[in-house]
Amino acid sequence: MPTIARYAVTTLPPLILITMGAVTWVGYGALALIWLTVLAAGLDHILTPPERADGDHAPWSDTLSVVLSVGHFTVLGAVLWAVAQPGMSVAGKIVLVLAAASAFGQISHPNAHELIHRRPRLLSALGAAVYTSVGFGHHVSAHRLVHHRHVGTLDDPNTPRAGESFWAYLPRAWAGSFAAGWTCEADRLARKGQTAQTLANPYLLWVGGALAALLAAVAIGGGVSALTLLFLGFLTGAQVLMSDYLQHYGLSRLTLPSGRVEPVGPHHSWNAPRGFSSYLMMNAPAHSEHHMHPDTPYDRLDPGADVPTLPHAMPVMAMIALVPRAWHRVMDKRAAKVMAAAEARIAA
Repeated sequence: MPTIARYAVTTLPPLILITMGAVTWVGYGALALIWLTVLAAGLDHILTPPERADGDHAPWSDTLSVVLSVGHFTVLGAVLWAVAQPGMSVAGKIVLVLAAASAFGQISHPNAHELIHRRPRLLSALGAAVYTSVGFGHHVSAHRLVHHRHVGTLDDPNTPRAGESFWAYLPRAWAGSFAAGWTCEADRLARKGQTAQTLANPYLLWVGGALAALLAAVAIGGGVSALTLLFLGFLTGAQVLMSDYLQHYGLSRLTLPSGRVEPVGPHHSWNAPRGFSSYLMMNAPAHSEHHMHPDTPYDRLDPGADVPTLPHAMPVMAMIALVPRAWHRVMDKRAAKVMAAAEARIAA
């Protein structure tokens, strides 16, 4: 079965189940939550990813990306409506919210990330709209203008430092990426002779769109729905930043003898092991070069290549990262070993 078909089979059912859980029986939401957690982790022990082949995603990748985006907005609206209904139990509402948050982090984020890198403006705008709907629109600017250019350096807020816990990284990266993205957009406009307050600044869309989504939530279900949207936004943003934390922990770009910072290379990102769920998380439709130097794409390398590899699947590593002592015990020596090898290559 082509990879794109496997991706569809894995990602579409939970979106359908959550929507059904919101409008019919909440048990469907529980099934979606199980699908996104237990089943996804279990697949790593059952299935191995297929070999990547050129054109494997064509021609349905754009269609699937659009469908997943529509699914995101459908789930968001359905859940915001459901939590405001007096007939649903508190436990049921909690299940729906947690299922939606998991779907947004594991499905909507990878899909939106791919869309914001697409050349067709409509597809790029759709990806931006997904992020903006949960109050994380600034990621579009910060990721493309800051993270891609400065990953592995102190100039990138989304690159975790060696020894930094996820809980210390989370607020620093969130606030730092918002500010750094704004600075880059302001500089871009200044080069065109415009001010940061012009309507051409996309931050007006990121912030204004988030406020519009909040007002829509109030219209759907009042204060309860608005608070739910804020909570979903926090959980989604935390998962986006968790992804960067897992992929770049402790890996930095070194200074070359020339005094310049080395180009981005394979050793600046942790690769996912050969588990099926990790493969799907790292290979959304129309997969683009995620973290890359303008001339050096590297995250398309298959698992097992000569790149740093996480010891466990991405979902498992995310759980470990929530416990700093366990995370440092698992990762610090591995990161130090990668950096020592990089220093040796430069010295040679």
